[in-house]
Amino acid sequence: MLSVDPVIPGIAAIAPEMIAIRRRIHAHPELAFQEVATSDLVASLLTQWGYEVTRGLGKTGVVGVLREGTGSSRIGLRADMDALPIEEATGLHYASAVPKTMHACGHDGHTAMLLCAARYLAQSRQFSGTLNVIFQPAEESYGGARAMINDGLFDRFPCDAIFGLHNMPGFKTGDMNFCTGPAMASADRVTVVLRGVGGHGALPHLSRDPMPAVGAIILSLQSIVAREIDSQKSAVISVGSVKAGETFNVIPQTAEMKLSVRALDPTVRALLHERIKTLIHAQASAFGVEADIDYELGYPVLVNHAEPTAFAADVAQTMLGAQRVDTQARPLMGSEDFAYMLEVVPGAYAWIGNGIEGKGSCMVHNPGYDFNDDILAIGASYWVRLTEAYLAE
Repeated sequence: MLSVDPVIPGIAAIAPEMIAIRRRIHAHPELAFQEVATSDLVASLLTQWGYEVTRGLGKTGVVGVLREGTGSSRIGLRADMDALPIEEATGLHYASAVPKTMHACGHDGHTAMLLCAARYLAQSRQFSGTLNVIFQPAEESYGGARAMINDGLFDRFPCDAIFGLHNMPGFKTGDMNFCTGPAMASADRVTVVLRGVGGHGALPHLSRDPMPAVGAIILSLQSIVAREIDSQKSAVISVGSVKAGETFNVIPQTAEMKLSVRALDPTVRALLHERIKTLIHAQASAFGVEADIDYELGYPVLVNHAEPTAFAADVAQTMLGAQRVDTQARPLMGSEDFAYMLEVVPGAYAWIGNGIEGKGSCMVHNPGYDFNDDILAIGASYWVRLTEAYLAE
């Protein structure tokens, strides 16, 4: 049965205060594993609301535990806390006060949404079981989820299911999307150094120029995706950086390339790993230069489990109405280290629309981005209803 208002009245009552907290976090962003002030704030509030608080998992992670009734089920809700090394250009009165650091992905909003839900749940206690609220550091490329797991997250705070939520510009404000199975791509990084023999630009025959090899590698890498990957599966190879030489008439001795490699299937990921290295070495050899390859395996494919995803989507549909919930959303080629948590515990990762036009429409990782405060109460209400449904009497 559809709720008259998707926002729980008790959430609506405290939302202005939680928006103020969100903007406070936004104005004082902290990079990966440096979220000291943010975790101080989170831990202080959770303690004030009656949670058992543990700090220090994954360096700056915080876990709050709330038990109610006699239920044996255990649910985990996760929010990320870190900012990005970007100079903010929003002009907002609560814009980042820290140079070259901003919340350009909405982690300030994710933290505030979960805090809002945690506060309400501590007051209402309409559940029976164990609630674990997990505030994670270092989602942006540094694997804070894995760091928390390595510090014993799920050994110390067992969860029968784990859930995550991320805002998404380009989706209607407050609408929710769910994808069963592979939902976000793996993300690997490759650094290639091509070593030749430098020389005078007028005498190329006396050198071994790495630049023709760079050009050949850039073009031929795409043949892997076009001709070696099943056309029904997704893969992306992007050359994000090429650095070589300093001036016009000097053939460089070395050239450095940086690649981003993504896939939605572990077997495709493995094939890319093998073929990219083979191709680079072959092209380098063809042009008489050597290649050193540092292939860094990053976040794995994020795979949503069927039963928790269906459960969460049903909660969202009951709350918002079926017309505002996409239960068959397309996977995204972005990556998320929540994938590590889903490798250990069944669960689901969902998206909530940040807006299509105007406020909330600027894409994440952009200097002009800002989390849309209009979705804070909706996201918090989702967390509350999900918890109450999962930990029902």
